[in-house]
Amino acid sequence: MTRIDVFDPPLCCSSGVCGPSVDPLLAAFAADVQWLGQQGVDVVRHNLAQVPQDFVGTEVVRELLSLEGEACLPVVLVDGQVLQRGAYPRRDALAQAAGLQPAASTTKPRLKLSAVANGCTPGSGCC
Repeated sequence: MTRIDVFDPPLCCSSGVCGPSVDPLLAAFAADVQWLGQQGVDVVRHNLAQVPQDFVGTEVVRELLSLEGEACLPVVLVDGQVLQRGAYPRRDALAQAAGLQPAASTTKPRLKLSAVANGCTPGSGCC
């Protein structure tokens, strides 16, 4: 089974799809990750703000951060090999890396927007 690890930059929540101004690329990527899971692909997201030890403990990510700083994020690994860095891959690239045929999403990503001006805060309900 294919394993995909996504090393996200610091995000306010695990998917980054929260707060007052949601990046549409993050919303699309979240939908792609959900689709991969439905296809049986093991996808694990690592958020620098929440689990920095995962970044230090993964040699290739640690080396990229040492050389390029946070500009290399996100880093997407497929079975330990770099698929893409610096931007989220599109569904077709993810599907190909996982040995799948890409398919259009059958649902729209669910977004929960917060009215808080500065993004997510504890208890705001956005995460």
